[in-house]
Amino acid sequence: MNIITDVARELLGMFLGDWKLSTAILILVGIVAGLVLELHAAPLLAGAILLVGCLAILAGAVILETRNRSVP
Repeated sequence: MNIITDVARELLGMFLGDWKLSTAILILVGIVAGLVLELHAAPLLAGAILLVGCLAILAGAVILETRNRSVP
């Protein structure tokens, strides 16, 4: 039981480690879900939006992190 608790704690820590990244991805998924459910967007279009959006969010997070860690 202890190992299950440790694994659950590590998984939760991964998602909560960078809350801005997690929040941005959840917002993107919500927007795409709204597009698919309400506007009946094509699944291929929704997948492309998710791919491009996640890559853009990841690139933005990496750029911000490197700016914060750069040594003057």
